[in-house]
Amino acid sequence: MPLPPLRPIDDAGLAATADDLTVAELDQLPFGMIQLDATGRILKFNAVESRLAALDQHQQIGRHFFTQVAPCTKVQAFYGRFKEGVMQEHLDTTFSFHFAFKQNPRDVTVRLFYSRRTRSVWVMISDRDGNPIG
Repeated sequence: MPLPPLRPIDDAGLAATADDLTVAELDQLPFGMIQLDATGRILKFNAVESRLAALDQHQQIGRHFFTQVAPCTKVQAFYGRFKEGVMQEHLDTTFSFHFAFKQNPRDVTVRLFYSRRTRSVWVMISDRDGNPIG
């Protein structure tokens, strides 16, 4: 059975719509998308990020992103911003980052944004210029 068409999402509207996306819709996005709870545990991990990180998508759910999945992100530039955003319950920032994965190191643009509704942080990962990478 074919998947329903993806709802159009522009980058500006992504923060407002991310919580409403189904797993199938997240998997159709042209960039990596991860939802983290306030402690950094993975709630959702889309197919693009699974492929790029060379990690099984379903095995990442429940794991701690900053210590178990991507320990290279446990630095002030990434984890520090995450913690501050959770504490303030407000976050929408974009920055360049180097993922030092052994299988597929890459330079990317990361956008972190906080959802007050779900009290979670969304991590959007695109190529260095902010373009889709899927």
